[in-house]
Amino acid sequence: MKFNRTIHLSGGRVLGDRQPCFIIAELSGNHNGQLSRALELTNAAHKAGADAVKLQTYTADTMTIESDQPYFRITGDNAWRGRTLYDLYQEAATPWEWHKALFAEARRLGLEVFSTPFDETAVDFLTELDVNLHKIASFELTDHELVRRVARTGKPVIMSTGMASPEEITESVNVFAETGNRSLILLKCTSAYPSPLSEMNVRAMTTLSELAGTPVGLSDHCLTDHAAVAAVSLGACVIEKHLTLSRADGGPDASFSLEPEEFQKMVSAIRETEEVLGSGILRRGATEAENTVFRRSVFAVADIPAGSALTPKNIRVIRPGHGLQPKYYLSVLGRTAKVAISRGTPISWELLEDVSRA
Repeated sequence: MKFNRTIHLSGGRVLGDRQPCFIIAELSGNHNGQLSRALELTNAAHKAGADAVKLQTYTADTMTIESDQPYFRITGDNAWRGRTLYDLYQEAATPWEWHKALFAEARRLGLEVFSTPFDETAVDFLTELDVNLHKIASFELTDHELVRRVARTGKPVIMSTGMASPEEITESVNVFAETGNRSLILLKCTSAYPSPLSEMNVRAMTTLSELAGTPVGLSDHCLTDHAAVAAVSLGACVIEKHLTLSRADGGPDASFSLEPEEFQKMVSAIRETEEVLGSGILRRGATEAENTVFRRSVFAVADIPAGSALTPKNIRVIRPGHGLQPKYYLSVLGRTAKVAISRGTPISWELLEDVSRA
């Protein structure tokens, strides 16, 4: 199967290979239950240099059931330990009635705005809001019916691959491709919150691209910009990072989110990395061209009377680069000076008798 290597969004944005990295500020549950804070986060994302803001579209009831059974209680070393899934999702969900206002504000600011739907009703709701693309979360990658439903919208899709085996990724990519949609970007993701740098394995992003044949990026839950910068240097066309106004304010995702100043620092580091990477074409830069004068060239190092031969005693290859290139040194040895050449004169063909430059 072949996927599009570049994806054109309405409004002129282009995602994919050899394009500026598409930087997403994930708002998630960092609104802390306040629409005003969600709107403030959207503005903070814009000021920090993000290209897009992303929401999550679900309710506690579309995600799980309310139950105290052990199956539904969170364990492990994370910020949500001990809580029930239902309780967590009730707190973290972005109310659907907020979406219209958040979409309007993001679009006013010139940001792309989209969301992660977690069931078919969310897909339908986002379609009504005229999203340009969708996101599929790592935890939903194995939900083939959801993958198929999102793919059938015909919109480009960004899909995270945290926890997934190569077989699971291949299965989901095949399900996606069967719909005829060829606009898919996969994100390397470590589903740990926050993610230890030692477990990021950013090099696997290139393996992911080889496996699936899609453009790739990184969903990054680290508290530094190291992984994001490394990913961009390896070809990431998308970076997704959680944003909060302040980790000290708490909230379900605050502990693994960047604050606005940190997010802005990451954006700057990514843009500088892109500038350093350049086009990959071997060519002389404009500033570099000015320095060619400091190369070596052939110069007279002693006075050479007219009619005299050029010898190793009266010419040398030295800096600067105003004379013939060093590769012509042997060609001019033994030739006769047409005119008197004073010490310190760059040697040129015009100064020599019987010139054959072959």
